[in-house]
Amino acid sequence: HLVDKASQIGAKRIATGHYARARFDETLGRHILLRGADVRKDQSYFLFGLTQEQLSKTVFPLGNLTKNEVREIARAAGLPTYNKEESQEICFVQGKSYADFVEQYSDSTTNPPGEIVDLEGDVIGVHPGIHHYTVGQRKGLVATGKRQYVVQIEPNSNRVIVGNDEDTDKQSFVVRDVNWIAIERLSEPIHCTIQIRNRFEPQSGTVFLENGRTIVHFDVPQRAVAPGQAAVFYWDDVVVGGGWITG
Repeated sequence: HLVDKASQIGAKRIATGHYARARFDETLGRHILLRGADVRKDQSYFLFGLTQEQLSKTVFPLGNLTKNEVREIARAAGLPTYNKEESQEICFVQGKSYADFVEQYSDSTTNPPGEIVDLEGDVIGVHPGIHHYTVGQRKGLVATGKRQYVVQIEPNSNRVIVGNDEDTDKQSFVVRDVNWIAIERLSEPIHCTIQIRNRFEPQSGTVFLENGRTIVHFDVPQRAVAPGQAAVFYWDDVVVGGGWITG
């Protein structure tokens, strides 16, 4: 939307405050997206969907700066927000739970209460709606005398399946709507590091095509691979591409 608006008013570039970097790579002949210099604040994970056209028109002024350097620039400029406390959540759901936001945003009846079952299919409790849960979650489940984790969510049956922590481990999964940045398309398997959440240490694995689907295979199984989250692929600091986890 910003690129479209810029075009309408005759602007050639747009700038955002993301901690990420972009440049044109002569060897690849493509605009590439890279992690921000401040790895603790890097936001390239959220930008994997940018197209070549969008990247060609976008600049990231904070990309080569640390958060402390940005605060100092703001302080020197007399901006009153230079020492503002950082938000650790999504800004547009501030003051509300994620479930409340989903219910309000959907403007329709969300999933009704349903069953919480174990891996054997035995009912061990009732949930207030599947939108309250995510794979790997431990809080808010049934007290059974041992720690339980969400292993799977079944929208069609409106069930939440729980098990032990190790039951959330997964090594391979499918991604949809993949956008490639550093390459034009996936023509052969690539080995890279893969990030499946914002707060997740990227792990090595392989991305390949199988029967028309894009498959991600970790070298070592990883915990809580959650459908609906993004899986983003990296070569060192370079974003190769990414897509949405389907299971």
